[in-house]
Amino acid sequence: MSEHEPTAADENKLIAERRAKLAALREAGNPFPNDFRRTAEAGWLQSEYGDCSKEELEEKNTEYAVAGRLIRNRGAFLLIQDGSGQVQLYINRKGLDADTLEAIKHWDLGDIVAARGPIHKSGKGDLYINMAEARLLTKALRPLPDKYHGLADQELRYRQRYVDLIVNADSRRVFQRRSQIVTFIRDYMNRRGFMEVETPMMQPIPGGAAAKPFVTHHNALDLDMYLRIAPELYLKRLTVGGFERVYEINRNFRNEGLSTRHNPEFTMLEYYWAYADYRDAMDLTEDLMRSLAATVLGSTTVPYQGTDYDFGKPFARMTVVEAILAHNPGVTAEQLGDEAAARALATELGIPLKDGWGLGKVQLEIFEHTAEEKLDQPTFITAYPTEVSPLARRNDADPFVTDRFEFFVAGRELANG
Repeated sequence: MSEHEPTAADENKLIAERRAKLAALREAGNPFPNDFRRTAEAGWLQSEYGDCSKEELEEKNTEYAVAGRLIRNRGAFLLIQDGSGQVQLYINRKGLDADTLEAIKHWDLGDIVAARGPIHKSGKGDLYINMAEARLLTKALRPLPDKYHGLADQELRYRQRYVDLIVNADSRRVFQRRSQIVTFIRDYMNRRGFMEVETPMMQPIPGGAAAKPFVTHHNALDLDMYLRIAPELYLKRLTVGGFERVYEINRNFRNEGLSTRHNPEFTMLEYYWAYADYRDAMDLTEDLMRSLAATVLGSTTVPYQGTDYDFGKPFARMTVVEAILAHNPGVTAEQLGDEAAARALATELGIPLKDGWGLGKVQLEIFEHTAEEKLDQPTFITAYPTEVSPLARRNDADPFVTDRFEFFVAGRELANG
């Protein structure tokens, strides 16, 4: 623990002090006023006036009302943050009355405050509201972590996401970007004639995937129910009923492992399309991903963990067997086409196998252990063995494999169809 990091005792003392301030506010009147109305957000002010000179703003002297969370105290300047960005407040000791100046002394980092006054620019080029009016809207009882230098503890970030959002701009951008992605996907599918639907989250039989479900009980029916592991079966029933293009942006629940790659509760897009095959689905998925990157990011080059992923050029397409051969020099198609030879190869590669597995499952194990994580740039893998694809259509020319695909980026499966 660094000398600057507050102990639990220090934090409890700060909380007690803030509770005392809140008690004083209650005695003085309404501690949570809701009659303040802002006229501008910080982000808009920055975009509208960020390029203006100090002299231009002084001449305009345009007044705005702002509100946000107090995140930094710079003496005469206070920095607040709202949902769009940040802007400074200037404590004008000549323009504010004595009661307001005294009240400001009791503001703490984390408080929700409001101010009204003209927008100006400091000598350093920072925009600020020259406060003619200032009010406390909500007293924060808990201090912001580490004097607003950030929330570094990863577990704490996950458990107290609201604190993470307050202090980490990157986390806020992830939430905003996710909203933009979902909006784009919905618009994209609607424009292509797909109808958005909602299917049951509680199901009498968990189907559509091989996963362990969460179990609940329906008291009125005295019936065990399962949170859905996939919407597949209900979406297929809709196509049977005559809806030829349907999709759902849905929550799924799988009572399994927890990691940075797997969450028991997650959202996915699932769609069904009559009179189309897996090649059409790959074309749509590729165009969706490319259009999504171009619209949301403004570029088809997607940076992720130090690597640039190119969604602009045509995605690679190869079969399971082709992927194994591409990433295992020396392995032949003849080895992969014979069960005994494929088993011998797997043993040589250190891949454990079970006696009951057929050639298709052995091929998949070799693929997953030696090729999958190497599929870095956007890649479709097709021709999965029928043995490991129970819900997929067999290929007309080669019934050993199915008409399905999985889509990979950075060695991770992002889609399948």
